[in-house]
Amino acid sequence: MPVDKTVDLSSRQLRRLPLHICSFRELVKLYLSDNNLNHLPPELEQLQNLQILALDFNNFKALPLVVCTLKQLCILYLGNNKLCSLPLELRLLQNLKTLWIESNCLQRLPEVVCELSLLKTLHAGSNALRTLPTQLRCLQELRTIWLSGNLLSEFPPVLLDMPFLEVIDVDRNSIRFFPSLAHLPGLKLVIYDHNPCRNAPKVAKGVRRVGRWSEETPEPRKRSGAVIEITLDEKPSPPPASKPEPEAEPC
Repeated sequence: MPVDKTVDLSSRQLRRLPLHICSFRELVKLYLSDNNLNHLPPELEQLQNLQILALDFNNFKALPLVVCTLKQLCILYLGNNKLCSLPLELRLLQNLKTLWIESNCLQRLPEVVCELSLLKTLHAGSNALRTLPTQLRCLQELRTIWLSGNLLSEFPPVLLDMPFLEVIDVDRNSIRFFPSLAHLPGLKLVIYDHNPCRNAPKVAKGVRRVGRWSEETPEPRKRSGAVIEITLDEKPSPPPASKPEPEAEPC
């Protein structure tokens, strides 16, 4: 058993998880990123103290159900796989606070995500999402949502009913019009760059905007009928690649 209760087997070209890892029952962090995994052994269920599991950059076409038995998980990295859906059993992970499902094959956000009541950070960028489920508003702990690089043609209406959101990223979508976000009291940052929008979202004082006309009034300035382009803000770095530490129907 490692002294720091951490095992990092990232970038080892693994095709299967070494079974002896499942005997480390006090393990807290398991990093399996950047391998060739497409399944996990049922013995993984023995790791009931696991809080961080990194499965990103592998070949999973479906989330192994054994992952959903690890009820102490706080952070789950599933990005850069081949997932088209998530199992209903994911609802069992009621301690999950951070979920990364970016760069998969999701055409809709699985509604089971809306049952993760403690979720604070959701990274669902670089999929093929066109809408968000209305049940997302049930996630009252959600503070950060990353939706860049999807197929959104309108600003997701459900986000207008989530007053505790602090960061909204809808960069690189197909949104042409932004509603006012000035009524969201918790908002600190909205990223809307690289959309074919006709306006910038109105925000409350002190909220940072990143996108066209972000330093100007919410609409582009016009002079003699022509739209004057405003110099773009430089977009901040995307969510960190390094792993952070953990810190239905209507509800």
